[in-house]
Amino acid sequence: MTGLRLGPLLRYVDWNTGGTATVWVETDGPCTAEVRCEDGAGGAARTFRIAGHHYALVTLTGLTPGTSTPYEVLLDDQRVWPPAESRFPPSTIRTPEVPSAELRVAFGSCRWAAPAHHEHDPVGPDALDTLAARLAAAPDAARPDVLLLVGDQVYADETSQATHDWLAQRRDLAKAPGSQVADYEEYTHLYDESWLDPEVRWLLSTVPSCMIFDDHDLIDDWNTSAAWLAEMRETPWWQERLLSGLMSYWVYQHLGNLSPAELESDKLFAAVREESDGTALLRQFASEVDRDPASVRWSYRRDFGRTRLLMVDSRAARVLDEQNRSMLDAEEELWVREQALEGRGSYDHLLVGTSLPWLLPPAIHDVEGWASALSGGTRGARWARFGEWLRRKADLEHWAAFPHSFEQLAALIAEVGTGPTAPATVCVLSGDVHHAYIADATWPGGNPDAHVVQLTCSPVHNSVPATMKVGFRFGWSGLGRLIGRALKRHGRAPVSAVNWRKTGGPWFGNQLMTLTLRGRRADLRLDQARDRDGGRSGGGSSELVTADERTLTSG
Repeated sequence: MTGLRLGPLLRYVDWNTGGTATVWVETDGPCTAEVRCEDGAGGAARTFRIAGHHYALVTLTGLTPGTSTPYEVLLDDQRVWPPAESRFPPSTIRTPEVPSAELRVAFGSCRWAAPAHHEHDPVGPDALDTLAARLAAAPDAARPDVLLLVGDQVYADETSQATHDWLAQRRDLAKAPGSQVADYEEYTHLYDESWLDPEVRWLLSTVPSCMIFDDHDLIDDWNTSAAWLAEMRETPWWQERLLSGLMSYWVYQHLGNLSPAELESDKLFAAVREESDGTALLRQFASEVDRDPASVRWSYRRDFGRTRLLMVDSRAARVLDEQNRSMLDAEEELWVREQALEGRGSYDHLLVGTSLPWLLPPAIHDVEGWASALSGGTRGARWARFGEWLRRKADLEHWAAFPHSFEQLAALIAEVGTGPTAPATVCVLSGDVHHAYIADATWPGGNPDAHVVQLTCSPVHNSVPATMKVGFRFGWSGLGRLIGRALKRHGRAPVSAVNWRKTGGPWFGNQLMTLTLRGRRADLRLDQARDRDGGRSGGGSSELVTADERTLTSG
């Protein structure tokens, strides 16, 4: 009998008709995967094979809008989900009323896989585990309509002790890349470790999810600069890591981001399913992406009623030539613009999901711009070498390190947010920096009609050194701003057309933000996972504690 290796993951639920959804599974052999709902809706798909692993993405049709429907997964007509011994409520597909009056969006990033429940957790309770426990205890209570995971779903370069021990049984860890993952099989182990966590597995089976990668899904500081990439390409292990990382991301994360219509028109997906083994096709695709990053678009758009989400790839789409540095290639930049402006007036809120914050603490923003200007040669060759050393040493590779792209995004946001068809809010949703904060943007020449806000929430389950906490706080200080401005002047870096100020935070800990959108109203809540005794040492039962709650706009 074929078994369920990983999943199910509920990925897509249609917010325009409420009638379709997709469910992703990994099985331990070839089979037909079927999803059946209690109301008679369902779908089936034959598995496809990649590197000895078997997957299916099942499209469900016939769902009834405004309902919550339990479902089960069958492999070759044998039920494998929910497991007979499950301690969790049934996995359900909740479809929206059409049109829907309310949308709840929870988001965060940076999740180390949680250790087994009997083991001490050095970084404290996992926010996803804790959210799952809350929802399982009250299955009829309000829950997120969608979960946005905005980067670092797995850590290819910072593996757990358990994974370290597993890797040591496969190969000699004295040879590069050591305890980092090396190939596709090792990537599959990372997803097993992360998504087989019982709470997270159930959560992802019943709350739809959207995902995008960040650097640790491949390696820390992925695509920092042309010099960085050239050095990586000289190592004997990088090519296999890169291809395996892109291949596994396509299978485990990217496919589920797409709508059924997009899947139907995806030529690679069709070709892989037609082959008895799609490994060579997917590897060729990854090689082409390495050669020409602009040949694929990882960014995507989702419309949730009158809320639009643009999930923007801020890693693979970069142009790294020092004289033409850009966060997005020209085609990607145009695509983001078109998607933001199309049908403006048909949505009340624009969410721009990007793993890296657009608005950083001002001092850090200015230091990144300074290092970028120096690396580009504004102060000569000696300073250029220092600029490159600094940005790689201090991880200075956010939007601020790509000044052209930062200003282009600022101009687009101002354009979208101005005029009679402007949305009520433009929210930039980010993670990466291992703390949470809220920053409001303003324009010296006049503010947009929309409320423009940077919402940063990280980590879901990770930590930040005490020295970095001090640095992040200093970055918002008056003295930090003065030093940052002086450095920018020294580097002859351009002055930004947008200003911003912190209106909340910084908050440190494992956490999730939730946006609740009702018409043109937007409410925000930040929940932190804490041990019930009030500490963060891990090892005991945990709860989500609200650290901040506010209204962004009352409509």
